[in-house]
Amino acid sequence: MKIKKKKKKGDPRCSKRRNPKREWRSILEGGPKDSPSLSQAYRLTQQASRVGFDWPNMEGVLNKLDEEMGEFREALSLQNRERISEEMGDLLFVMANVSRFLQIHPEKALKKTLEKFISRFHYMERALHKKGKSLQQSDLIEMDRLWEESKKKKTK
Repeated sequence: MKIKKKKKKGDPRCSKRRNPKREWRSILEGGPKDSPSLSQAYRLTQQASRVGFDWPNMEGVLNKLDEEMGEFREALSLQNRERISEEMGDLLFVMANVSRFLQIHPEKALKKTLEKFISRFHYMERALHKKGKSLQQSDLIEMDRLWEESKKKKTK
C-alpha cells in the first residue's frame, strides 16, 4: 500500500486528560461496534484514508482484490475452513474499500442486490406455480431459464 502525504494538523490520536501528558488514542476508536460489518469496514477505510493510509488510485485496490481472491482460491484448494473464513473476510473488507473508492455504500449496494435476487426468485416461483410445479419438481436448467427470463423482464 502506498501512503498518501499526511496533512499536518496535529495528531488526532492524542488527547489531553487530567495530567499534562498526552495519552494515545486510535483514530479508529469511537465508531458504533454494533453496526453491520460492511458498514464498519467502509467507515474504517474512510478513517484510515483521512490520515493518508490509502491506495493512490482504484487500480491499487483492484490489485489487492486480485491478490485476496488468489489467497481465497488457495484456501479453498487446501479445504481449510478456518483459512477460507479468514480469506472470505479479507475479500469482503477489500470490497468495502472498493465501495469507498466509488463512493457507493456497500450496505446500500448489497440491499439493492438482495431485493433484485428476491424479485427474480419470486418470478421463478410464480412461473413454476402457473405450470403446476414446485421448485422441487423443477431442475436447474428450467430454473436458470426462468431466472434469465426474469432478468429480461427487468423484475428488479
